[in-house]
Amino acid sequence: MKKLVDKHWKARMYKIIYHSDTPAGKLFDLVLLVVILASIILVMLESVHTIDAKYHNFLNIAEWIITILFTIEYILRIITNSSPKKYIFSFYGIIDLLSTIPKYLSFFLVGSHSLVALRALRLLRIFRILKLARFMGESNNILKALRASRVKIAVFVSFVVVICVILGTVMYLIEGDQGSGFTSIPRSVYWAIVTLTTVGYGDIAPVTPIGQFLASLIMIIGYGIIAVPTGIVSAEFASQKKLEKKEEKEIVIATKTCKTCKTSDVRSEAKYCYVCGAEIV
Repeated sequence: MKKLVDKHWKARMYKIIYHSDTPAGKLFDLVLLVVILASIILVMLESVHTIDAKYHNFLNIAEWIITILFTIEYILRIITNSSPKKYIFSFYGIIDLLSTIPKYLSFFLVGSHSLVALRALRLLRIFRILKLARFMGESNNILKALRASRVKIAVFVSFVVVICVILGTVMYLIEGDQGSGFTSIPRSVYWAIVTLTTVGYGDIAPVTPIGQFLASLIMIIGYGIIAVPTGIVSAEFASQKKLEKKEEKEIVIATKTCKTCKTSDVRSEAKYCYVCGAEIV
């Protein structure tokens, strides 16, 4: 009897925690999202010294309450799951653990509680709650495109690094004795990187006409360089889309017709008709 009660309790808790297609499950997920947002806001407020000085005890107690709630939730997810090891080492399982331990680590590492900002990753559950799985599919396509173009991007980044080293060295030769801040080749390379990426901090600037002319060229080149990685990834993304459409088309074409019931969309690899059960010849 006790085992039956335990099994029923676990099944009910599992449905509430892992499913959002019931009123209780939706309420649980929405409350969880609110608590996550509240936790992130608390950490942000705690980083403001004037607010922390005035409300430190309140912020600390509130953060401990939320941490305990997340700890209980994490334990329940392990207990109610039929494959606890699979959950623990899953993406969401690791995120849930990382969002729980920072406050405990603050006993050993001062300031580590700020890492609770990792809880923001738990907001990804909103895709599941709001039934936005198709957006997750699109994000997977982007990841595939990035993975497919990683060699091209690596070559491009290597080329940019080489260009920055060369331009930085040239600028050092031009501006090194002019008191403009180009005191060494590494510092000049830093300037080249900042200029080529169009960040332009302005902490170092050339003063000679030749140096200013070269700097202008680097800035113009920078705008062209920004577009290259985007083009590489976009091309791979487009090819992924074309491949998906081609696969879908092949799936539609690869069908047979059942001679018994005349069903025309039986898969080519099927041995029996899914409508009448007749053998497909």
